[in-house]
Amino acid sequence: MNYVRTGMLMAGLTALFAAVGYALGGGGGMLMALGFAAVTNLFSYWNSDRLALAAHNAQEVDERSAPELYRLVRDLAARANLPMPRVYLIHEDQPNAFATGRNPQNAAVAATTGILRTLSYEELAGVMAHELAHIKNHDTLTMTITATFAGAISSLVTFGMFFGGSRDNRPNFIVQILLMVLAPMAAALIQMAISRSREYEADRMGGQICGNPVWLADALAKIAAGVHHIPNETAEAKPATAHMFIINPLTGAGMDNLFSTHPDTGNRIAALMEQAQAMGVGRSAAAPSFTGQAGGSPWNQPQDGPWGSEPRQPGPWG
Repeated sequence: MNYVRTGMLMAGLTALFAAVGYALGGGGGMLMALGFAAVTNLFSYWNSDRLALAAHNAQEVDERSAPELYRLVRDLAARANLPMPRVYLIHEDQPNAFATGRNPQNAAVAATTGILRTLSYEELAGVMAHELAHIKNHDTLTMTITATFAGAISSLVTFGMFFGGSRDNRPNFIVQILLMVLAPMAAALIQMAISRSREYEADRMGGQICGNPVWLADALAKIAAGVHHIPNETAEAKPATAHMFIINPLTGAGMDNLFSTHPDTGNRIAALMEQAQAMGVGRSAAAPSFTGQAGGSPWNQPQDGPWGSEPRQPGPWG
């Protein structure tokens, strides 16, 4: 049902784009709108990962610079039958993570230094499994396209108001104002509905990949608490990337939000706990790939820390 819902919402976004073009310029305007959408999506298809990572000043790491994190992602990718993605660190105190890339062969996962200080090994395994689920489901491409559509609709409305069609072909002034206000709002609502749908599916598949949905449930609770207390200044300056993160980074201090790009965290945790019950696992269970680390946190070791040689300090929420 999540896939069907996503397909219907994507179709609705495309129809909205064409309708706005038609309202502003008739049949020619609709064709222009669809052509503009094709160009912008082609650009985003090839460049979205680089743009997203650069926006958050992410630094690529490897097995030497971040051995535990890199090995964790490698083990999870193998469990998910995925190619090894590139691994990035973002020097940001807010605990969070995201995935990006146009396909599994050109994917990347990024984690903040804050999430490494906050989560245990098992909880971070749940988070990275969630991000790999987005890659496996091609959600990174889907969300890039929807974000591009939403932005393009706003641009199209602005362009059409001033330059679109002849005076006789333009809608009346009241309709123009309604288009300017309602079309971008409708596009944003559709984009956020798609994002929420994909988050639930990534949670479910992430629980399967790591072997214990409880780990991801516990991680979500800690990340949500961290986001509430620690603003992400980069995300606030570039809110278009908010939907990419596992928890909306724009809910820190000083942020007001009219729309939600993510499902309610409590609902996500409840769904994961139901999944864990169905799988017959709990907090004491460990997935086979991580039995060597279960029950302790590798981040506490003074050598080969997650982003260098410094030992991990306990996080404020766990």
